[in-house]
Amino acid sequence: MAVSLGYKNVYRDPYGFPKWQENGLPIAGSPMGPTTSGEPSTKTAADRSLQGWTMLWTLLGIFAGGVALNLTPCVYPMIPITVSFFGGRAAKGKPSQIKLVLHGICYLTGLSLTNSILGVVASLTGGLMGALLQNPIVPALVAGVLILFATSLFGLWELRLPGALTQAAGKSYTGYFGSLFMGLTLGVVAAPCIGPFVLGLLTWVAGMGNPWIGFLVFFILSLGLGLPLFILALFSGQLQRLPKAGGWMLWVRKLMGWVLVGMAAYFIRPILPDIMKVILPVAVTLAAGLHLGWLDRNQASFKAFPWLKTIVGTGCLILATFWITSWAMRGPGIEWYSYSEQTLQQAVAQKKPVIIDFYADWCTPCRELEETTFYHADVVRQARQNFIMVKVDVTQAGDPFQEQLLKQYGIKGVPTIVFLDARGKERTDLRLVDYLPPESFLNHMAALQESVSTRNHQPRKTQ
Repeated sequence: MAVSLGYKNVYRDPYGFPKWQENGLPIAGSPMGPTTSGEPSTKTAADRSLQGWTMLWTLLGIFAGGVALNLTPCVYPMIPITVSFFGGRAAKGKPSQIKLVLHGICYLTGLSLTNSILGVVASLTGGLMGALLQNPIVPALVAGVLILFATSLFGLWELRLPGALTQAAGKSYTGYFGSLFMGLTLGVVAAPCIGPFVLGLLTWVAGMGNPWIGFLVFFILSLGLGLPLFILALFSGQLQRLPKAGGWMLWVRKLMGWVLVGMAAYFIRPILPDIMKVILPVAVTLAAGLHLGWLDRNQASFKAFPWLKTIVGTGCLILATFWITSWAMRGPGIEWYSYSEQTLQQAVAQKKPVIIDFYADWCTPCRELEETTFYHADVVRQARQNFIMVKVDVTQAGDPFQEQLLKQYGIKGVPTIVFLDARGKERTDLRLVDYLPPESFLNHMAALQESVSTRNHQPRKTQ
């Protein structure tokens, strides 16, 4: 919300959402603009975990998920019907190929419009969702909902919409509006197969809390879902090359169910003990690989299907092996001290600089720092040899001692990393308020260490 109002320096409030609400501070977007004091809001509008290559690979995965939804039992049989619909509309006039393209664009527009609106609406609840996720019970409930939807895709129960809604969505209209209407109502007609996956994705987007990301995620999903139909409509003569419907579509549906299980693991992971944070995703990946690759008995009429199952199963096993091996080989992390005045006095006596990390379990950049930067071998070695490392956990608000530290060091949000020189004075130019990769963090450590070395080599005045 603060970002949308134009603020530049935005932090995650270390006191948490309940304290923010108690103080009567705004919890939704407002056209009033900045406050009279000119201070930036301390509530961030978005989870920043989707950036750079992570964003690209996530969107590619969502596009692939949209394409895979075409292979579910509710959508795949509709492909010849949809393509024939486009062809029939285009054949009524000339030039038919141009009309075919226009009908396809209308269909994609309708599909994208429906899903993108859902994504934006879900993400607009992200302020509330992100705050609720600070309570460990809420991620567990969200994970439970995702598992429930996954069991539907596994065939344990069926998601059915009211008959009147399905009947209304099944109506046929002529012209370009007919193609637009088909796109708008695809989600209703195919709800038993794609509904659980879309609802699970909506839950994830709500946790992100960014309307732009919500729109982009569901727009890309719509392209993945609608583009194959559009292309097949342009080359309708190739329809006979499509594999016949069969058990392989149930296998694809189970694949999407395992995607939801993976999303459930993503939500619940931050509240688990450290060892379970590693074991859970590895266990999910192993189970998915064994189920999809070898335990599932569905067959298909085309010869490539057994190879496809083996490739997916083997890929999951390789990924799980890579994760567990990387975790086993990463070595020890930084050894942290709890904050105390005695620790700081000891650091001054030993002429060692101090690094203080203010973090919370619900803070994504905090977890990135902990799992990546603070386990990097060079960072760990420097910390052990030349620094005193102190961690302050502000996950649970209300501790008077923690609140006093937040005021003492002027902490506006988490993560915040404070660098103290050998005299116990802060180097404000080095303070960090976001994730920093290991190489850049080493530069900060070197700058702090250099100031200590320079001071030690200064000539002393004599009488």
